[in-house]
Amino acid sequence: MMNNTIQRIHKLFLKKGKSLSVAESSSGGLLSHLITQNPGSSRYFLLGLIVYSNLAKELLLKIPPRLIAQKGAVSKEVALLMAKNIRRLIGADFGIAITGIAGPSGATPGKPTGTVFIAVSGKKQNLCRKFIFRGNRGMVQKKSALKSLLLLENIV
Repeated sequence: MMNNTIQRIHKLFLKKGKSLSVAESSSGGLLSHLITQNPGSSRYFLLGLIVYSNLAKELLLKIPPRLIAQKGAVSKEVALLMAKNIRRLIGADFGIAITGIAGPSGATPGKPTGTVFIAVSGKKQNLCRKFIFRGNRGMVQKKSALKSLLLLENIV
């Protein structure tokens, strides 16, 4: 299923001539890796950043430290701002952000292991969804990458 989704996104971006940038935290670069497996992805994939630490989110994506302190790095507000800012950083048509708790540790009250926020930002529409994915670390990362592509497909 993942390969089919990646192929659909690939063809969609080539056909529409749109561009994409990605900011990944908990997925650790998996989404960028999957996208760039397709020959020709350089025609639309402009940038992929792994902003794993809060400091990287603050310095590279201009996420206010106050926002991270108030809402947490794993939050709707941070994910949306990550997606908007990665899109704006390079002038892409669309931006995706993934932030979450892949596990096995890192859970906090109200945010169990597997909690992931995925945001997609376009010039006309922004969306963010919260998921709680089950499985080990690798499964949470794979599910995050796949779900982000499905969300992107809905707004392109």
